[in-house]
Amino acid sequence: MSAQAEPREFVELGDLNTLHVPAVARYYQEVADAEALQAALGWAEAKGLPVQILGGGSNLVFDGDFPGLVVRIAVRGRSWEQAAQQAATLVLGAGENWHEAVLYAAGAGYRGIENLALIPGTAGAAPVQNIGAYGVELCDTLESLTALDRRSGELVTLTNADCRFAYRDSLFKQNPGLYVILEVRLRLARDKPLALGYGDLEAYLGQVEPAELTAMAVAEAVMAIRRRKLPDPEMIPNAGSFFKNPVVPAAQFDELQASHPDIVGYPQSEGVKLAAAWLIDRCGWKGYRNARVGVHNRQALVLINHSGGSGRDILALAATIRDSVRDQFGVVLEMEPGIVR
Repeated sequence: MSAQAEPREFVELGDLNTLHVPAVARYYQEVADAEALQAALGWAEAKGLPVQILGGGSNLVFDGDFPGLVVRIAVRGRSWEQAAQQAATLVLGAGENWHEAVLYAAGAGYRGIENLALIPGTAGAAPVQNIGAYGVELCDTLESLTALDRRSGELVTLTNADCRFAYRDSLFKQNPGLYVILEVRLRLARDKPLALGYGDLEAYLGQVEPAELTAMAVAEAVMAIRRRKLPDPEMIPNAGSFFKNPVVPAAQFDELQASHPDIVGYPQSEGVKLAAAWLIDRCGWKGYRNARVGVHNRQALVLINHSGGSGRDILALAATIRDSVRDQFGVVLEMEPGIVR
């Protein structure tokens, strides 16, 4: 790496993660293109340092300082490709703000990602988690993406099928650190049917006829619902939903329903998806606070860092909640955020 591109040393990461937990990177580098990324990774490899890729910092927990190189992906750019009369492909640099990209697409009249408005993070991080909300997942529109394969050091194009998407899962979560996403391509359409069947969204829109709605109107509805239910990370540090909704066999759900008639479940091909928020709430955690961290009082899935808690404080609370749900319901919750050590 050139002298001008040398990584910074001992960089505080508290403002670079939405939980605002304190952590220090031994080395830190922002990269704006593939060449800079390759150089940064080569520099770290030469020094034998571990590497942590960072996007918007909205889906991870730093469990203390990081002893290697933190690389923040700052690849920007928004453009349209393969534009036809009704459809077009939105190309996003991995460092683009996801929510702003949603509004950009909706403002242009293209449908497909409007239900994913106000999800924090960057476009490059979206495929990792296969982000989803209000009946829509990223995999519904992702056409392909460009990533750096760290095994070969080469850029590769991965199709939707290559990404092995599942509920809050992907090739990138199954092989952490193997690929670094640099660009995503989303196929959107002006005539795509709006996804309006999710309960909260359906209730909010009331009797409005689907034909009267635009992508922007749906995005605005989603934003209003999220703001009513979820804390703004800028005001109350959090990482969004902290646990996945668990899927249990139908027989186990029937047993749970016999003891808890009001349990919330959604039939799936592989079983029944339970509402993790309901499980946590029934265990008495909703609104809980200790001296540093707690559980949001309107959404039990959201852990908050209200008074300068550490990553260890957050993880300790998460473990206690997980144990509580397991002991009461026999269901093991899985955390959504990644843990950086």
